[in-house]
Amino acid sequence: MIRSQSQKELAGFLYGFLGVLVFSLTLPATRMAVSGFDPVFVGLGRAIVAAGLSLILLVITRQTIPPLRFLPQFCLVVAGVVIGFPLLSAIAMRDAPASYGAVITGLLPLSTALCGVWRADERPSLPFWIFAGLGSTLVIGFALLSGGGSLRLADLALLGAVAAAGLGYAEGAVLSRTFGSWQVICWALLLSTPVLLPIVWQHAPSHPSSIAPGALLGFLYISVFSMFLGFFAWYQGLYLGGVARVGQVQLLQPFLTIVASTLLLGEHLTMTTVFFAAGVIICVALGKRTQIKAS
Repeated sequence: MIRSQSQKELAGFLYGFLGVLVFSLTLPATRMAVSGFDPVFVGLGRAIVAAGLSLILLVITRQTIPPLRFLPQFCLVVAGVVIGFPLLSAIAMRDAPASYGAVITGLLPLSTALCGVWRADERPSLPFWIFAGLGSTLVIGFALLSGGGSLRLADLALLGAVAAAGLGYAEGAVLSRTFGSWQVICWALLLSTPVLLPIVWQHAPSHPSSIAPGALLGFLYISVFSMFLGFFAWYQGLYLGGVARVGQVQLLQPFLTIVASTLLLGEHLTMTTVFFAAGVIICVALGKRTQIKAS
């Protein structure tokens, strides 16, 4: 039984890493996309593309529509990862470098753990919260230092995106216990379509042919990978290994995003960014070794 549980946790971490690997390119790809598209179109339009793919997959596999009693939980997933994180991160990437956003999103493990306590009935130990708090303090310090002592609109948007993502991750993991990982994101995307479609249509580019290839490539990436395929692995990882524990795999995301931003966007990598990113990752890595119980 212990061995079986150990194998389950290992599989959870592997799925979680695959999801983080996909998500780590989200901010650079979003920054590419907003260079040619309206941020609202980028933030919400990717859900429309992913919803089309979801409909095809659900029909082909003949999935049963979830009972109505699960609607409030699916609405939380929609609010968190279909609308909240994509829209707020797109607004932030209009004004801030992706490498900067990578450090702020170092708060994602803490946000995911907090929501795991609330929605998934997990109980991390006191040392976990101590390390998570230290990491969060570093992130806020980085934002204040980079913003000249005050929080900018991009900071607030990124902090809101982190809170939204944590909620969507935790709720999606809970629903995955009943419906499976990929089914959860597919049904959530379809649920959001009637609300999002008119908004996306209103903010669609008037001259699509004039959009630069780089912006189009970025939009396609966040639509197919960040909004669709990445969640297949991520929700499966959270389900198998636990929301708080596997959520700590996101400690790799700031570094991966910073590297991608440097390679893809040519952003200048400062030692301040590296220092704060390393500090956040050390804190979350130490927190990963602490005890987490399921109640």
